Amino acid sequence: MADDKIMAFTDSNTDVGDEAASKEQKLGEKAWYVVNTYSTHERKVAFNLQKRVETMGLENLIFRIIVAEQEVPVMDRETNLPTGKTRMKNLYPGYVFVEMIMTDYAWYVVRNTPGVTGFVGSSGKGTKPFPVPREQIEPVLKRMGMVDQSMYDRYNVNDYVKLIHGPLEGTEGQILSINKDTGIVEVETVFFGRTTRVEVDFSDIEKI
Repeated sequence: MADDKIMAFTDSNTDVGDEAASKEQKLGEKAWYVVNTYSTHERKVAFNLQKRVETMGLENLIFRIIVAEQEVPVMDRETNLPTGKTRMKNLYPGYVFVEMIMTDYAWYVVRNTPGVTGFVGSSGKGTKPFPVPREQIEPVLKRMGMVDQSMYDRYNVNDYVKLIHGPLEGTEGQILSINKDTGIVEVETVFFGRTTRVEVDFSDIEKI
């Protein structure tokens, strides 16, 4: 599933730029960017970048730095049953997500952080990358439990969604109701061949 999401991030700055502009995510505004790193070096890169932000006083240009990891159960290789232990799984190997304002200086600092190999959405040759469209970054943030009120604007009753977390992960259904106060969404789906209504957390759904 994570591989499908990775394919959504594009290196074509033309495509990303057109969609980003339509969402009013433009250079010079706070937005999310995807940084390439060597696989397994994501945490180290995030740590190095955070230290640079602190020591260089860049808190007004570089905000949240995320390595998208989730705690998953460790399965017994012989029985394929949970062992009772858990481990952290990187959902997007080779990527670090950075919320920042893309100025010349901030761009220079990030791309020259040890372990960073480039930005997704940049054609190189000195061109700045375009921000990741909102609909692409939103599932990443939701998987990390980072939900803000603006995300609700894209969801309405009767929209079709896919569950991205929990026991019904991968199941598709239709929104029946959304409670912004509690973050609970009622979804009608088909479970074991029967139409079923389930209540899930807003962070557990993704628009189709």
